Amino acid sequence: MPKPKPADSVALYEALVATQPGVERKGATMPYTSVGGNMFSFLTPDGTLALRLPTPEREEFLQRYRTELCVQHGAVMKEYVRVPSALLARTKELAAHFAVSVRYARTLKPKATTRAKPAAKSKREVAAKKVAKPARTPKATSAARSKRSSSSERKR
Repeated sequence: MPKPKPADSVALYEALVATQPGVERKGATMPYTSVGGNMFSFLTPDGTLALRLPTPEREEFLQRYRTELCVQHGAVMKEYVRVPSALLARTKELAAHFAVSVRYARTLKPKATTRAKPAAKSKREVAAKKVAKPARTPKATSAARSKRSSSSERKR
C-alpha cells in the first residue's frame, strides 16, 4: 500500500485519537497527544506516526510489523516505534496499540507544565520589612566633611 500523504495521515491520526475518550489531539503544525505533560504519540512532518510503547509491547510491535524505532533530528527515540503506513490506515487494528500507549503514558510521572509563582506578599509583610531595614548611614561623617572643607580652602 502506498504511503498516505501528510494530510491523509492527519485525518487517519485524528480518527485514531478519537478511539480513546479523554485524549485530544494537540499541535497545529506537528500533531501529537500527551497525558500529564508526557507525549505518547506524534505525527512527523512526512506523515509517519510514532507511538510510545512500554518495553515488552514495543519489542513485540517491532517484530510483528517489521518496523524500527523512531528517529527524529538524528536522535533515536528509544520508546517510540514507527507505525507502518499500512497499519495507520487500519484504525481498528492500530487502536489496540494506541490504547496500550495511552495506558503507558498515564503511568509516567506527570511533568510540571508551569512554574509556581511566588505568593504575593501581604501588606503586613511589606510593612514589617520596611521597619526592619537598618537606618542609612551618612556617606561622610562630620569630621571627614571638615577635613575636606579645610583642604579645599587651602587649594584656593
